[in-house]
Amino acid sequence: MKNFSPTLYLEINNLNLVFSVLEVNQDNSSKIIYELETPLIGFHDNRISNLDQISDLIKKNIYLVEQKLNYTFKELILIIDNFDPTFINLTGFKKLNGSQVLRENITYILNTLKSYINEIDSKKTILHIFNSKFYLDNKKIDNLPIGLFGDFYSHELSFILINQNDYKNLKNILDKCNLKIKKIVHKSFIKGVHLIKNSKNIETFFHIQIGKDKSKIFYFENNSLKFDQNFEFGSDIILKDVSKITSLKMNTVKKILENSIYKSDIHDDELIEKEFFVEDSYRKIKKKLIYEISFARIQEISELIIHKNINLSHYNQHSKIIFLEINTKWLAKSLKNVFEIAFSNTNNKEVRFLSYFPVENILNTANEIVHFGWKKEAIPITHFKKSLIARFFDAIFG
Repeated sequence: MKNFSPTLYLEINNLNLVFSVLEVNQDNSSKIIYELETPLIGFHDNRISNLDQISDLIKKNIYLVEQKLNYTFKELILIIDNFDPTFINLTGFKKLNGSQVLRENITYILNTLKSYINEIDSKKTILHIFNSKFYLDNKKIDNLPIGLFGDFYSHELSFILINQNDYKNLKNILDKCNLKIKKIVHKSFIKGVHLIKNSKNIETFFHIQIGKDKSKIFYFENNSLKFDQNFEFGSDIILKDVSKITSLKMNTVKKILENSIYKSDIHDDELIEKEFFVEDSYRKIKKKLIYEISFARIQEISELIIHKNINLSHYNQHSKIIFLEINTKWLAKSLKNVFEIAFSNTNNKEVRFLSYFPVENILNTANEIVHFGWKKEAIPITHFKKSLIARFFDAIFG
């Protein structure tokens, strides 16, 4: 008889709680066997604002999931897409004087930098650590240079942290549901890994997601998540601009953009068709005007998110690839050319359009990360001093 041992995932994003149950087969293939989504309450400005509300909501829905599957979960994997994480990059050094790079050297650097993070940001909890860069005698090395000889070794680590109170609140909420957190995974990390695994020879890139009223950018370098930022605007701002300048209702503007393709070579005399004026009185409005309004706003969006974002001034020098995910399908179709021009920034960037990430892709990639790890994610190892009796047994038994 097949042993039924499903895995429970909980995603917390800006709008919803998403409960998903994944069943993994013997060949490590997986499928979603149950999913439940509910609007998020008890959150404000990416922080838990009402502990009782969010606690009751999670507890009630986990009960529903367990009743539906006739299965009691003991742990879950948490996927977070909010909480305003902090990103810190630090470099540790080791003088070798011609000797080999040993595993102990790397462990020492990792734990030293981790301890430093705990000192300077004591109110934060480390979520992820990545082995970002390795240099041996000022030469970049692709992989951990264990066993190689040199004089000077430097090792960069990238840390992702969340507020310690948020972590404690999440742990306490799930403790009340008799659930342990097996792992917390940042959603941008999952999406980045999925892109790398499905793109040939791409390890450094930007990913930009434009939603209805929110947008987001994250940056991967050398297979490591190094930056993430949210913006309180989205595609609706384009509709509002066109509506304001043309005095057309939002629904009319949306219908116009849904059914037309806008490019820079639109003829000056082309007018918007009468068939779109259902809620507005017909007026002669040039398609060129719609294009120019849209282009101006999209250009501004691209500058705010990436081209003139001071947080990315350093990273912009290292990556030429932008994965652009526009979650409004009609917008991606009608203004795709406009987005490509604006975000490529006079062809300095290569824009690759993405479809919406299916839940299956997110969960399957998360499952691989949790169970098999990621090639650049580091796990700190702490060495404790041995007791007298432990050293005694070591001396006898080796």
